[in-house]
Amino acid sequence: MAGHSKYKNIMYRKGAQDKKRSSAFSKLSREITVAAKMGLPDVDMNPRLRAAVNAAKAASLPKENIQRSIDKASRGDAENYEEIRYEGFGPGGVSLIIEALTDNRNRTATNVRVAVGKNGGNLGAGGSVSHAFDRVGLISYPASAGDADTVFEAALEAGAEDVTSSEDGHEVWTAQGDLHEVAKALEAKLGEAEGAKLAWRPQVMVAVDADDAATLFKLIDALDEDDDVQTVWGNYEVSDEIMESLG
Repeated sequence: MAGHSKYKNIMYRKGAQDKKRSSAFSKLSREITVAAKMGLPDVDMNPRLRAAVNAAKAASLPKENIQRSIDKASRGDAENYEEIRYEGFGPGGVSLIIEALTDNRNRTATNVRVAVGKNGGNLGAGGSVSHAFDRVGLISYPASAGDADTVFEAALEAGAEDVTSSEDGHEVWTAQGDLHEVAKALEAKLGEAEGAKLAWRPQVMVAVDADDAATLFKLIDALDEDDDVQTVWGNYEVSDEIMESLG
């Protein structure tokens, strides 16, 4: 359980969503509604809802918006969202997994295909790239939660499998079925996490040059602008020098 984090390149730059605040809030609200609808509308009894609410709080989603999303599910007047996964390839041979929550499968499929196709990528069949990723749990903490050693010890005691720490924060990795138990144990030691979700962790990273990185980030920006797209996972790794050159 150790390692230097390059996770900022896996789930894309966190700052990108700061420029699309309303879109980010829409995605967070949608996840809260889906989580509340799938289980009890009580954060203490519904681990997925608790994780969604914690992520929303970390992103400064107003409390009234959070409660409104839960109430919609409780009243039964929320849209029926479907979880869909798309797999494909981006510039430089990068593998991508795109997770969406949608109330219109055809609309989302068209939008995703267009965004990928216009930006140097192409979609593949289900399973075309996911075999090169591990399905695991991911708990995210800000750097302020503690130094690397403190978080490492807490994660070890909580039953986590791996930890990556950097100046951007800490990522605690768990077995798929242990996510919520580890998150609960960590909360007692480190406080509320910024996020706790199932993740796709690449088995092998692919180094991307400046030209491919620029096109790749345009592709991810296009996907991120779609309210139906929740998360884009990839096995790309971009050097700090290239990241700085791209601004």
